[in-house]
Formats: sequence, structure tokens, C-alpha cells
Amino acid sequence: MINSIWADTAALPPFESLDGDCKTDVLIIGGGMAGLLCTYLLKQAGVDCLLIEADRICCGVTRNTTAKLTVQHGLIYDKMLRRFGSEKTRMYLEANEAALAQYRRLCQTIDCDFEEKDSFVYSIDQPKKLEQELEALHRIGFRAEYADQLPLPFDTAGAVRVHGQAQFHPLKFAAEIARGLPIREQTTARAFDGHTVVTNRGGIAASNIIVTTHFPMLNKHGAYFLKLYQHRSYVLGLERAPDVHGMYVDEAKGGMSFRNADGLLLLGGGGHRTGKPGGGWAELERFVQKHYPDAQEHCRWVAQDCMSLDDIPYIGQYSRTTPGLYVATGFHKWGMTSSMTAAMLLCDMVQGKQSDHARVFSPSRTMLRPQLVSNALEATANLLTLSKPRCPHMGCALKWNAQEHSWDCPCHGSRFAEDGTLLDNPATGNLKTQAKK
Repeated sequence: MINSIWADTAALPPFESLDGDCKTDVLIIGGGMAGLLCTYLLKQAGVDCLLIEADRICCGVTRNTTAKLTVQHGLIYDKMLRRFGSEKTRMYLEANEAALAQYRRLCQTIDCDFEEKDSFVYSIDQPKKLEQELEALHRIGFRAEYADQLPLPFDTAGAVRVHGQAQFHPLKFAAEIARGLPIREQTTARAFDGHTVVTNRGGIAASNIIVTTHFPMLNKHGAYFLKLYQHRSYVLGLERAPDVHGMYVDEAKGGMSFRNADGLLLLGGGGHRTGKPGGGWAELERFVQKHYPDAQEHCRWVAQDCMSLDDIPYIGQYSRTTPGLYVATGFHKWGMTSSMTAAMLLCDMVQGKQSDHARVFSPSRTMLRPQLVSNALEATANLLTLSKPRCPHMGCALKWNAQEHSWDCPCHGSRFAEDGTLLDNPATGNLKTQAKK
């Protein structure tokens, strides 16, 4: 089945649609994990708030996560030390430690299969990178260690190991925290008129607006169409496969990830930029045939992640010129931990509270990164491509994805079904005419 094990083993509570115009202090747009946590923390703080979701809560990216809760986001700390220095690197770590601690507190009373697990970032052939990451972590005062004996079915150069991280069932968790929250489903934000959001079911006036729609929906501000691209990665849930006793990711972009859940081994990989060719499920299937020949496939699904220019999420004021408008995006492959980080920071911001950590995640930080050139060239090339169906988001040429039978945008990651139905944003509507392959 093409469905995550989370979607198949949890029941999310339904919510009514908006019924006419209304007012609220804080409006949250987007009902994934980040939006739910923002709403939950604001309600806990006594703030008048409302969340709107175009479909059902957690029906998009959240249900397709592999649900790792960790401060270890690849080999990021060595990169951050070289780019930003020790102060901001330590702040990034502290913000994610606080997020993990908040999950740990909440999960004490929520039945969501929360388990403490060690986290590993391994390398096939780059021991120097592992040494540099360990040194970086030690420099900012964080304990990590080198691991050379890994329960993986191939040789590695070792791994950076962090104790006391966690994994959970994201939809069981979301179902519990969503109960009793002010949520309106089937309510689509269509336009912004100052601090009023026009939806398909009425207008909502709000003093503050938080956009948690995965890829931000406003092109007019913030240049997110240049600051972000999207990346797809594939997951197989395997029966009769080993327990790896931890969470493992490859430091290399094209590597595999491993974790266990509900008696299954979740094998991830085959990733590629949305709209570009990649290994996909075929790569995972070949891996299973070689390394786990006795395993049987139970389920499969695909995740799509927003990638920032410098590997750090954009959390904070949408742009310098938009007071009262906030955003959370660019979580890379660490959406669960980053969702809590975003919710904690944004909950403080809309209440006028200051946080030193906010500087690290500011959406207005420099765009002068190598990835900017790649994003700009990709967009230019696709805008100049002739005789292809066009994405309604910004007019880029769509590419046919034969493996998933969809039309995908290489510029910004919008996706459409074969009949033109919208599958993934930032586009906000279906293709006007059915595209021909």
C-alpha cells in the first residue's frame, strides 16, 4: 500500500469548517505538526487563536515523516561553526534540545509510542567528516561519541552517536494534542488583505498571522521562491527485517536511513530534487534484494521536504516589511523536531517575548549561499522551457514523474496528479487543463 504506517494506525479527530467572518488574535494557516503545535502552545498560554487547514489536519507532509526526534541533523554542527561561529551554533543546539525536552514532557501523558533511542549519523567513506563533527560538538559543549560497530548490512567508516534522542508515532501524538483546539478544516486561505485573510468560507481578521503551510504561500514577500527548493525521499516498511536499535542516517545526500517502528524496519532513501530524476523506490528495492533478501514489503510512501539555502529553517517574521506576519518553513528532513522549535519560538514572538535563539532562524538572514545560484538557474531553465504544461505557482515547466504518475515542478516542488489535481504546494490550485504526457 502507498500509505505510511502512521496514517494506517491512527484516527485523527474531525473538525468543522469555518462558518462566516470572524476575528482572532493569532491566525495559524496550515494544519501540519508545526501548525498544531503553534495552536496548542498558544492555547496553553491563554492566547486567542484559530488554525485553518485547507483539507484535514496532518493530511500532507506530517503523515509521511519517519518521525525522528533529535538534535542531530546530519553533520550540521561542523558546517554551522564554519559559517556562523560558536555562539549561533550553540543556540541552534539549545533550541533543538528545548524542543526535544518539550516533546519528552508532553509524551509522558500521551500514548504515541514514544521511545528513547540513540541517533547515529554514519559515513560510508568519510571518516574525516565524522571527526570534524565530533570536534565541533565538543567545542560547543555537547557530548557525542564515535561508533564503529553498526548493525547495518554494509561496511561504514563509523558514525557520530548521540545518546538519549527519541522516535514516536506522529499521528497518535497529533490526534491527542488536537483535541479541543480551535481548528477549522476544509477552510482554504485564498488571499491576504492587510491583516484579514480571505478564505473560501469567510474572512478572518487577525492581529498576528502564522504561515505553516510547508512551502510559504505568499510570493510577494520574503523571496521564498528563491530561498527554498523541495526534495523527495522514499520509504519502505519491511517485515522480517532486523531491529537496528537506533535511528541511522547517512551523511551523504544519496544515502539510506534506518529506524524500526511497530515491528517493521523503515528504510528510507532514493531521494532527489522534486521534478528531477532519482533512484526512488527502485533503488530501495534493489537494496532490499541485496541486503535483506528474506524481508517482505508491508507498505511504502514518499516524503517531501523543504530545503533552505543554508540547512537552517526559516522561523520568524515573514520578511522585514511584514510586521505581524510570521512563517515556519525549510525544515529539511527534520520536520518533527523543527516543528516544536518553530512553535516555541513563534508562540513567544506573537506575545512580544524575546528569544536569543530567534536570531539563528531569522528568515531575513543572508541569502548569499551557493544553493541560491542553483535554485535561480533551475528556475530560469524551466521558465525558458517550451511546450510543457506549466505550474500555476510561477509558470515553471512541469516534468512527468513516471514512477509516481504525477506532474512535478523542478523549481519549487508543486505536484499534480495525472488529471491535474493539486497534490503538493506551493501552488494553491489545480491545473486548468489536463496535461498530456
